[in-house]
Formats: sequence, structure tokens, C-alpha cells
Amino acid sequence: MKQRVVVMNGQRLVQSEYDNEWVTTKVGKAGQIQPGIYNISAAAVANKGKTYDGVILHTDQQHVYQQVGKTCVRHATPDFSTAPTIGVHAAIRYDADQAQTSLAPAAHHRGIKR
Repeated sequence: MKQRVVVMNGQRLVQSEYDNEWVTTKVGKAGQIQPGIYNISAAAVANKGKTYDGVILHTDQQHVYQQVGKTCVRHATPDFSTAPTIGVHAAIRYDADQAQTSLAPAAHHRGIKR
């Protein structure tokens, strides 16, 4: 099943494709996610040897999806003791296969782009 996150007007819509039509399954606040359409079905699997810095797009029972630059990365939810908050800018790194989340520098929280 294909999934995407659509962000517009400060809202975050999670959509799934059923019978070639997009159906909205969740609606919530966008937080720091920039407006756009994010194809989370095409997310790359996170390499546990790297640190990923970006906005959390979506979480579910299996994965945490993070926008990193122009790509989307997925982390396994069981790797987190507590899943990160959707819409926040965070850095995720791995220590002994356990995901560690830290908030990004204050400039990101004010919406300043790099």
C-alpha cells in the first residue's frame, strides 16, 4: 500500500492509496514540516552508522519517517524507547542499535532554513 504525507495550511494529512484513489487516514498539525507532498512509501532505510538531521514527518507502529534534505528516511519504531514527536526537527543517531533522538539547534525551531 502506498502512503504519503500532504502538508498544507498548517495541517498534516496522511493518505493511503486504495483502488487507485488517495484516502485521508489521519489529520493533524504540521509543526515545522514545510508545505508539500512527501512520498513516505519510497523512504530509504536508515543506516545505523549515520546521524540523520531533519523533521519528523510521520510515525506508526513499524516506522518513524524523517525528512532529511530532499530525501525521506525510515527508522524502525522498535529501535526507539519513545518515538519522536511528529513535526519537530530532530537529529537521530544510533548507539548499540538503539535510536537516540536529540532536538536540533534553536535556529531550526524558529523556522530558519540552512
